[in-house]
Amino acid sequence: MTHAPVHGTWEPTPAARWEDAFLSGNGHHGTLAFGDPNDDRVIVTHHTLVRPNGSEHARPPRLAAELPALQERLLAGDLTAAEGFTDGRPLQWVQPFHPAFQIRLRRPSGDRQGYRRSVDFTTGEATAGCDGWTSRVFVSRADDVIVQQVTGPDLTLDISLDHQLPSAPARLGVGYGALRTPEGALLSLRARYPDSDRAYTGVTLVAVTGGTATLTPPGVRVAGAASVLLLTRVRRHTGEADVTEEARALRDLVGEAAQRPYEDLLDRHLALHRTAYTRVTLDLRADEAERALPGSEVLKRPGSAALLERLFAAGRYHLLSASGLLPPRLTGLWTGDWDTAWSGAFTTDANLNLQTACAAAAALPEVTEAHASLIQRQLPDWRANARAVFGARGVVAPPHTDGESGYTYHFSREYPLHLWTAGADWLLKPLVDHDETRGARDPRTAAALAEVALFYEDFLTRTDEDGHLVVVPSYSPENRPANASWGAVNAAMDLSAARHALLTAAAYHPGPDADRWRALADRLPPHRINADGALAEWAWPGLDDTYDHRHLSHLYGVWPLDEINPYDTPELAKAAHRALELRGAENHSAHGHLHHALIAARLRDADRIAHALAQVLEGDFFHASLMSAHYPDRDVYNADAAHTLPAVLIEMLVQSTPDRLVLLPALPKACPEGELRGIRTRFGAELDLSWTPHEATAVIRPTRTHRIELRTSSGAQPLDLVAGEDHVLTLGAR
Repeated sequence: MTHAPVHGTWEPTPAARWEDAFLSGNGHHGTLAFGDPNDDRVIVTHHTLVRPNGSEHARPPRLAAELPALQERLLAGDLTAAEGFTDGRPLQWVQPFHPAFQIRLRRPSGDRQGYRRSVDFTTGEATAGCDGWTSRVFVSRADDVIVQQVTGPDLTLDISLDHQLPSAPARLGVGYGALRTPEGALLSLRARYPDSDRAYTGVTLVAVTGGTATLTPPGVRVAGAASVLLLTRVRRHTGEADVTEEARALRDLVGEAAQRPYEDLLDRHLALHRTAYTRVTLDLRADEAERALPGSEVLKRPGSAALLERLFAAGRYHLLSASGLLPPRLTGLWTGDWDTAWSGAFTTDANLNLQTACAAAAALPEVTEAHASLIQRQLPDWRANARAVFGARGVVAPPHTDGESGYTYHFSREYPLHLWTAGADWLLKPLVDHDETRGARDPRTAAALAEVALFYEDFLTRTDEDGHLVVVPSYSPENRPANASWGAVNAAMDLSAARHALLTAAAYHPGPDADRWRALADRLPPHRINADGALAEWAWPGLDDTYDHRHLSHLYGVWPLDEINPYDTPELAKAAHRALELRGAENHSAHGHLHHALIAARLRDADRIAHALAQVLEGDFFHASLMSAHYPDRDVYNADAAHTLPAVLIEMLVQSTPDRLVLLPALPKACPEGELRGIRTRFGAELDLSWTPHEATAVIRPTRTHRIELRTSSGAQPLDLVAGEDHVLTLGAR
């Protein structure tokens, strides 16, 4: 008998490290639940919590007047000219993301017989229990509140808000409050950043059933209770916060759900969370005994289908939970330490798009909307970047952002990220994919694309001896030519991005502008194939490739673009595949391995996908929480692997463009059978796919009438789809 995959994970012991704590979130607030019966800790995070470090006042460098001279020097062969294209500032990191505090519920030591903690991906609940004691917590998508309930016989608890988390600033100004309320108590914590008027405040309403609540400032002691409900919110602000108003809002939530407050709040949340999570499922027919194991034990079976199933489910769950006000950071929505690597920022030259790569196909428009919101809020800053650095109209995206500022100021000699012009197209590509999936063009995306095209109109003014436009200066994140400095000419990513941005803007804006933008795109040079037969990272003659690097920016035309593929551009696809073969893993970052896998999927290389996945699955990248690390051996908490892995599994099974469907393009031997349900395609259809070693079946449910090309191992054929009519395909032996 076949059972369904597990939509959650569990452990037989409490989390000893915050990295192993189970995660919940609604895209605004996040929680990390340890599940210790005697010291029940829940770390609270919020997307807006970034610590002022001076960069909140930073602006892009004003270098536009010096641009023509730099272009002349680079075109004349000065291979280090861009190293002086700076205003002399030191490298400045964006404001670091940090946790707010932890909610602590201490109780007398008791028996832990029958202990188990778990997280249910379908509900977003992290639960722990033993010997009659149960703690449940979720973050409401409906009411934007952290909801925790503790139940048990004759509960005695000491409850407090505790800011003392690792690396918290010594001069953090912290004040506590504790007030009696009809429900029980109201606890508050206000923290002011050193040398700043910025602060944040957390408020927790403690509602007690069947017992007493005694203030023990700065906390409260509960005795003889049958259950305790805690509602928590965090707000970042300037100056003083109105705790009274927040308390009133929390009390109103309890009043609205007076009979079953936890259950009623959960029901409202489930209408949004469960609906989103259950849209897509992956079943790899895993062994039932392995499916039943704790996550930490499944992780010890890197070749098992059960592990891929659970990581797929966890990846979509964590991605959804981290997306709302903003898309996921490098750490998703979570951290238990104030010293987050790379500031816990949004690194936009690779990581953000990799993390959100499955959003369109995996039916998570909530993620795409969060991504779009980040872009829309920062467009004025993107315009300032274009003017300051390049003297151009339009927009240039930054390589890093803390979620507040979209200015480009994080750069240095070895990372001249202010030279990167491909970012706006790269960041808008997921929004274009979303529009294609739903069959309607978002006017916000259309407007942003027009601004990208305007930038290229002003920036692309230099030509080579053949009359082709030249991208100068040009930067391939975060690599350099073997024989030149980092700032160079005609990086492959820049060429692909400029061409794609101009043609996509033209498609969104038919008319005279479109004609002008298409003509500009036609003047861009072709990609270059180097002496090794590989697609060169820089198309400018004389620039040699550096192969051992974690980034694969030069293969942007393969993934996520459709510019280079085995069907329309076989010679370029062959060269791209050769470039992938030659690429090293450098420091074995998770994003490098999975980026490699995504490109391999587009090039139909199942063996290369299997190798890349094995590097991650065998490299001890995942914590017991099923959140991932940036490096092997669980070094540096980071969401890249966790959030990107679902996209890899989808791409090896189903790929789509507005006019093409590719089924089972690169299925590794480790996945001989299975079922993927609910996938969205870019030609406007929902798709279910099942396969065995002998045959495969696809059910296509189109929402618009369209002719597409179907690609399978047997070749290509036209497929006419009619809106509202299911189309069932049966494929023979693979």
